[in-house]
Amino acid sequence: MRIRLFRRGNAPDYVLITITFLLVIFGLVMLASASSDLAKRKFDDSYFYLKHQILYGISLGIIGFWLASKIYYKMYQKYAFVLLLLGIGLLISIFTPLGFSAGGADRWLRIGSVVFQPSELLKIFFIIYMAAWLSGREERKNNFWKGFVPFLLVSGLITFLLIRQPSTSTVVILMGSALAVYFASGARLRFVAGIIALGVLGLALVAYSSPYRRERIMTFLNPETNLESSGYHINQAKIAIGVGGLLGVGYGQSTTKILYLPEVIGDSIFVVIAEELGFVGVIFLLLLFVTFVIRGFLLARRTNDQFGNLLLIGFSALITIQTFIHIGAMSGLLPLTGTPLPFVSYGGTALAVFMTISGIMVNISKYN
Repeated sequence: MRIRLFRRGNAPDYVLITITFLLVIFGLVMLASASSDLAKRKFDDSYFYLKHQILYGISLGIIGFWLASKIYYKMYQKYAFVLLLLGIGLLISIFTPLGFSAGGADRWLRIGSVVFQPSELLKIFFIIYMAAWLSGREERKNNFWKGFVPFLLVSGLITFLLIRQPSTSTVVILMGSALAVYFASGARLRFVAGIIALGVLGLALVAYSSPYRRERIMTFLNPETNLESSGYHINQAKIAIGVGGLLGVGYGQSTTKILYLPEVIGDSIFVVIAEELGFVGVIFLLLLFVTFVIRGFLLARRTNDQFGNLLLIGFSALITIQTFIHIGAMSGLLPLTGTPLPFVSYGGTALAVFMTISGIMVNISKYN
């Protein structure tokens, strides 16, 4: 059956569009504050990171959002396997001369003047593949050899490549989202339970065999120890959140971000939000995310097409899990991990990817 690339639909979901751009604008406003002192020290330009985010994140994100909102989403089902192979190929390319390290991790590719993280693109490709692979194929939901085993093999390969980077939090985010798609498709509960058990066991083995991961777990269990080393980051984050109180110290007035808080524009940006805008600002941000996710699940419930339904569930789960991990890690509810806050943290690839995800969700909303 031939599928048209562009197809006329109904009106898009304006609530989803509004929330997306409110999150993006909120992110730019907070990045301007969080990055100003750091950018001044490093580049003698207080707006260096903000301009970089607009140039490489917002511009590409708007293009991605616009194209994704226009392209008929069923096209992705046709090329899902090709997209998966592309994503895996890009992950493998990290370990070639095209890849380079930063901060002790191999997560970036440099092709000419373009630098990006393949793991961010994989967040789109893998969800599309899972939704296409499970749509209308009952044996893949209920058969051990045709469903459970292939799911484990593909997930295992991706997990291995991500652990090698290392990027453990991305594994949890991506596999948790894929599992949500698998469960929503109608897979047997014992298969889902088996995958969860294997995942927990695998993460425990990885954490035990890796000194720095094991140290993070021990710091999470005993946060008052090693205050000058492994416990420094989380303790500074808790202090800053506590200082914020109900109304915050005021926009741009954070003192923790200047000298005491590591990764202030990425992994720790929630802490700056909590310190400067307080509990009220945090609640506003959480309401934006909750509204976005609930809207995604409501659209999934209204969508008759299973592929569109699973895409919406997968993308909504992805944003839910990543947001929870970022805020949980900075609040001491989870072990410390380097996870950016969707739409808000600094990072051009991540922002463009999440805006493109929103565009795909908006396109699906036109065909309810």
